[in-house]
Amino acid sequence: MWDAETGDAVGKPLEGHTDLICSVAYSPDGRRFISGSNDYTIRMWDAKTGDAVGKPLEGHTGGISSVAYSPDGRRIISGSGDKTIRMWDAETGDVVGKPLEGHTGGICSVAYSPDGRRIISGSHDYTIRMWDAETGDAVRKPLNGHVDGVADVTYSLDSYHIIPSPNDGTIRIWDPANYPSRVDTCFRSDSDGWVRHPDGGLLFWVPEDCRNGLSCPAILTIPTTGRNRVVRLNLEAFRYGSSWTDIKRPEA
Repeated sequence: MWDAETGDAVGKPLEGHTDLICSVAYSPDGRRFISGSNDYTIRMWDAKTGDAVGKPLEGHTGGISSVAYSPDGRRIISGSGDKTIRMWDAETGDVVGKPLEGHTGGICSVAYSPDGRRIISGSHDYTIRMWDAETGDAVRKPLNGHVDGVADVTYSLDSYHIIPSPNDGTIRIWDPANYPSRVDTCFRSDSDGWVRHPDGGLLFWVPEDCRNGLSCPAILTIPTTGRNRVVRLNLEAFRYGSSWTDIKRPEA
């Protein structure tokens, strides 16, 4: 654990896993956190003392690539290289329901919607799937369109959009309300820093020292002044094409 303000180590290293740790997540109340490992297990830890809580959560037959808490902190979800997602009781560590099956490749990332009603998953099978968080049933058809594994998936805070981070170098924004329709935009930055609209038009240019960390606002790096810092884009006032003149504001 690290001090978020100073970057100093806090306490001793947390040990117990027997292989690489691939994912960690805090509980919503901050009292615990969880870790998923290539040893096929998930462990729960006391966030204050660093002590292990209960026994390892076992059941997957592949490495754990992603773990997450539900917004209310009552459940844990895990995605694995065994192509399944599992739900767990966050208090007891017991398995909840059956494994969520449907992906044909290992799971790279899992996440809850902010309201806790849906689970999304990204996979090496190039797709994103949506699941009912209560029943574990698949919701509609998979999101198709990427040409490589989907390394990360996240919901926007208002639940209106799903934003994946695939290995094909693109960002596609999806509307879960009209799932599986894509929200129209697939950005790819050129080697010279220009980000273009799918029709070929220039959208904006990214300075060279900011291109490495171009990412979504949900990610934070420490320290924020580091060379590989995350670059956050505020596109609230963004205008494209003939509407670019709308950004001009009258002088006070």
